[in-house]
Amino acid sequence: MKKLFILKILAPIIVIIIGILIFNAGYRYGYDQISVPPEGLPDDVDLTLLWDVWDKIEENYSGEIDYQEMLYGAVGGLVSGLGDPYTVFFNPEDSRIFKDDISGSFEGVGMEIGVRKGELTVVAPLEGTPAQKAGLLSGDIIVKIGDIFSRDITADEAVKFIRGPKGTAVNLAIYREGWNDSKVFEIVREVIKIPNIQWELIEGDIAKVRVYQFSSGLDSDFSKIVSEILSSPAKKIILDLRNNPGGLLHEAQMMAGWFLKKGTVVTIESFGGGREEKEYRAIGRESLWNYPAVILINQGTASGAEILAAALRDNRDDVQLVGEQSFGKGSVQEPIDLRGGALLKVTVAHWLTPDREMINEKGLTPDVEVKITEDDYSNDRDPQLDKAIEILK
Repeated sequence: MKKLFILKILAPIIVIIIGILIFNAGYRYGYDQISVPPEGLPDDVDLTLLWDVWDKIEENYSGEIDYQEMLYGAVGGLVSGLGDPYTVFFNPEDSRIFKDDISGSFEGVGMEIGVRKGELTVVAPLEGTPAQKAGLLSGDIIVKIGDIFSRDITADEAVKFIRGPKGTAVNLAIYREGWNDSKVFEIVREVIKIPNIQWELIEGDIAKVRVYQFSSGLDSDFSKIVSEILSSPAKKIILDLRNNPGGLLHEAQMMAGWFLKKGTVVTIESFGGGREEKEYRAIGRESLWNYPAVILINQGTASGAEILAAALRDNRDDVQLVGEQSFGKGSVQEPIDLRGGALLKVTVAHWLTPDREMINEKGLTPDVEVKITEDDYSNDRDPQLDKAIEILK
């Protein structure tokens, strides 16, 4: 009876000890496994440093440890070490916000942002949004978001801080070329609704087509506009891609098909490392092939807008680019779902123009450079549009 009593007491203790031994064995196995460099890793890169730091934190840190946040922080640091502002790790909460953003359902100030020359930059304030109404311009540098310095965060983290519920305000410290110091803009967030495209007949025979973004449904909208243009007195086209931050490649490719012959190269996806490239070609409806065109670009012309502009310029002798150097967002990101709801958005390729020019970090150089000054903005003047009309006349 006494032996049975002792056994009942010792049994749970034995189970606990066995559990600890199994855990330690598993931990040590994982430690040993991560100590073995992956294939291709330089011999002087010692992955055990990560676990050494982890152990020292456990031994010495006086505060409460959130191991899950430590893991997310470690993974985020691993990704940020690539030095690519568009390759980003999202924890489960940020992953949900990112997926909401790309579905188009968000509230905020309405601008596309990116990193250029290490600075968080306004790619384009979107049409009719609080950012545009507040006076933000393409090329503006965002120095601070509230009390947070932009150099300390990624572009995707900045988006999270700028976005927020309708009716709330965010303070952005902005620096603009020519200013002596930065200025603070207080912007009240709204529900963001952006049009895809609009057109009007100007100067009697010029169709001025303004494309705001390459979102889902653009090709359907443009098909209707093409019918209207063909039945109008229009003989020439001004394609306004200013402050267009891009969007879906498919929509840009489909739009190019109205201006180019079927099978013409629209853009080239280059994966690097000697891997085979992928060409995207015009589907080919060609209805606007014979219309001389001028394309307006500026610092806010990015991504899909740069792809379309380059495709028309490289493939047609009667197309000119007018305005300012475009933004230079020519990398391709692929979202990869991870365990626990986390997500990795990783750069997998870069876009090349049909003439094999790299877009990323370079942008497109206009055939005719025309700048717009703050005085032009204030007095509602548009010298870029005036130059386009002059060229077509």
